[in-house]
Amino acid sequence: MATSNKKPLNDSDLDNQTNFAEVLDVASKAGHILLENGAEISRVEDIMSRIASHFGVDSGNFFVLSNGIFTTGHANKITKSGAQASTYANVEFIPLRSIQLSKVVAVNRLSYDIANGRLGLAEAREQLNRIAASKPKPAWEQILGSGLGAGGFCAVFGGGWMDCLAALVVGLLLYLFVLGLSARYLSKIVGGICNALVATVLCIVCWRMNFGDSLANVIIGAIMPLIPGVPFVNGVRDLANSDYIAGFTRLTDAMLGFFCIAVGVSLAFIVDGYMHGGVVDISMTVSPQTASLLLQALAAFIGTAAFALLFGIDREHYVPAGVIGAIGWAIYLILVRQCGATPVTATLASSILVCILSRMAAIPFRIPAQGFLLCGIFPLVPGAGIFWFTYYLTDSQFDLSMQSGWMASKVAIAIVLGIILAMELPQRLFSHNHRTH
Repeated sequence: MATSNKKPLNDSDLDNQTNFAEVLDVASKAGHILLENGAEISRVEDIMSRIASHFGVDSGNFFVLSNGIFTTGHANKITKSGAQASTYANVEFIPLRSIQLSKVVAVNRLSYDIANGRLGLAEAREQLNRIAASKPKPAWEQILGSGLGAGGFCAVFGGGWMDCLAALVVGLLLYLFVLGLSARYLSKIVGGICNALVATVLCIVCWRMNFGDSLANVIIGAIMPLIPGVPFVNGVRDLANSDYIAGFTRLTDAMLGFFCIAVGVSLAFIVDGYMHGGVVDISMTVSPQTASLLLQALAAFIGTAAFALLFGIDREHYVPAGVIGAIGWAIYLILVRQCGATPVTATLASSILVCILSRMAAIPFRIPAQGFLLCGIFPLVPGAGIFWFTYYLTDSQFDLSMQSGWMASKVAIAIVLGIILAMELPQRLFSHNHRTH
């Protein structure tokens, strides 16, 4: 738990100290906002403890799970007055919602303002209420982010110009469906399957209308906005911080997301095969139009910046997030093309680099490193491997399906190891404080 130098308490602060239940309630409010918007468990516990300890509630105990917070405390060194209770207990269930990392950044900064004595208890509660009530990105911006992300990652995974344009159009239409129907009326599992089904059907329709050359690359780009990157990365970070229950829970949630994508893609191919006399025959292709290192880095920049938008990061952080993603992908390509490294080795090295760059960028931009890491790691996510595993399985090519699935699993493990290794580096290598880590 981070500590900070406190200013002398004034009369208002002393009044706040006497009501330790109110202090713990404010800390719980902060934890609630953090957890439902994508913060990792260790950050939630650290910020809740920082707020409580500043107002004198040194005995606050917080137990945080992936979708719940248990808060207890007793008036240890607090002067009790009147009929105030001497103990406090609160249990909150926190459903998983759309990620807004800007709220995580705002609460993180607020906690340091509190610790530095710039805010009283009432002011902190008011600010937290304002953060909680802030609206997500407008629908048109999310739709645009989905389209740009799909088009950018289509190029990253080998698509040509027409493939990227087709993926961009499908990405736009996909998020119209997500925001208008799936997110509102469908359960998480059914919605995840339907999202992938709609994306794949739209890609097949475009391809059959000669809009796009490589059906595989168009589909891979189009389904990238559906990849559950937040629970995957947060699960890895929770495991690295020894939060095993939360870590495995979030990784299970991520695996469920991948499963829903696979089912949706498979159903689309089955329906198309029934209508056209068999599963369409496609193969892996890499277009020379977008294969140069410069264009690949540009595509990774666009795709990563688009995901920063989808994750609700503040606009001023789109460019640094995109730069980190572009550097990570460029290093991956250099290691594979010029150095002869295997995809797994290159992914491991690039994941370490992306994580280090995220921690470095967190200092000057005053946001948690998680914000940059969640976006910057996406070019390395084995989206293509998931697609080919699903396609070959649907087409009864079981040997190729197992090979693709095994390679995707090894790449995912390399990402996990890369993040864990980079997060083990001491924070003093990046700054002399712990305010943005």
